[in-house]
Amino acid sequence: MSEPLLQAVDLECERDERLLLQNLSFSIVPGTLTRVEGENGSGKTTLLRILAGLNDAWTGELLWCGKPRAHDRESFHRNTLYLGHRPGIKPLLTPMENLRALMAGRRPVNDDVLAQALAGTGLAGYENVPCRNLSAGQQRRVALARLLVADEPLWLLDEVFTAIDAEGVKAIEALLQQRAAEGGAVLVTTHHDLQVPGMRRIVLGGGRGNE
Repeated sequence: MSEPLLQAVDLECERDERLLLQNLSFSIVPGTLTRVEGENGSGKTTLLRILAGLNDAWTGELLWCGKPRAHDRESFHRNTLYLGHRPGIKPLLTPMENLRALMAGRRPVNDDVLAQALAGTGLAGYENVPCRNLSAGQQRRVALARLLVADEPLWLLDEVFTAIDAEGVKAIEALLQQRAAEGGAVLVTTHHDLQVPGMRRIVLGGGRGNE
């Protein structure tokens, strides 16, 4: 088995005087798709934000490629893609402008490739329409187009199927499976009944988590 990209060791997190995560340990290795499961309020989004480096209110240890993540945050962030449960796009910008901004600081991608990515999420013809004029599902598709140009080894995706129709759900499922088959590592939270052969699970609940 490949060496883990990301390892969590005895993670604990408290919120509102309640222990949200306790003694949570797991590994994310290349070539795998892992779903984080649990009831509402069990800490799924909190866990992803901790893993993405957006929440520092936790104890335990996180290892990136076998070394403490804190020792090489630049490498971690450069090689990790995080999409939150909100689209994270700017309503005054167009889909093309938003996608350019999302790729900023990563790697140069020409507009033809970005246009293909937007077309791949059903936004052909909407590239230059301000996002404030798009539906919630279309705005979500702008963010999802980022996946079609992503080359980061680790994807952290929070409620990636929100506001997406049935056809779009099937396309995303296929994309996540393809990413894992190509050697990437995907960690996802979703209320969608995701059924993928070989999918791993991290189950949260009662302050504990089990892989």
